[in-house]
Amino acid sequence: MLDFISVKEAAEKWGISERRVQKLCEEERIEGVLRFGRSWMIPKSAHKPEDLRKKISKEGEAYAQTN
Repeated sequence: MLDFISVKEAAEKWGISERRVQKLCEEERIEGVLRFGRSWMIPKSAHKPEDLRKKISKEGEAYAQTN
């Protein structure tokens, strides 16, 4: 049986807000996430998804995309 963690635990583990973890769950960007009532169950082995707002320059450096 898989071990799961809460949104709060994932937020602390990944250094992001609980709301951001919820959005990642809603967008199905976390592999193996399950919805249980109003709560999300995140596998302990899940990795933080890449931030799609970051781009890699030709020199290999990451920079934030701005509008």
